[in-house]
Amino acid sequence: MLSIKKIDQQSNTNPNEINQYADFLNQHLEQYGDKKEDIVKAIEYALAHNNKPGGFLLVATKQDNTIVGITVVLDTLMQGFIPEHILVYIATDSKERGKGIGAQLIKRVKQEAKGSIALHVDRDNPAQNLYEREGFEKKYIEMRLTK
Repeated sequence: MLSIKKIDQQSNTNPNEINQYADFLNQHLEQYGDKKEDIVKAIEYALAHNNKPGGFLLVATKQDNTIVGITVVLDTLMQGFIPEHILVYIATDSKERGKGIGAQLIKRVKQEAKGSIALHVDRDNPAQNLYEREGFEKKYIEMRLTK
């Protein structure tokens, strides 16, 4: 049995929990991930730390409370050309892939988010198929200038 818990700015999330979530994402995002300190920043943004707009996390656990999946969704405070939410991270435990956990997390994100959702995905990431099955469309190619 899978349980999915929503965590947001009203949740009493302590630094150890944030670190646990960041460690999980850092490990299971594999080649598609970011540095742990950047993952922590995204989690803190979702929890509305440091006057950030907020968002939410979804944490999927098995009956023994083992984490098997996490999403991080940020609020943008925008509408229209920039969606209201950005799904920044979604990862499932590498040993649990193919069991529908990612699909359950995406379905729950769609329920929880009030408004449109954007996500970025690498061209070679096989998760694109899941996102398309869940209604996401390829709209743009993202380009960045990093300073």
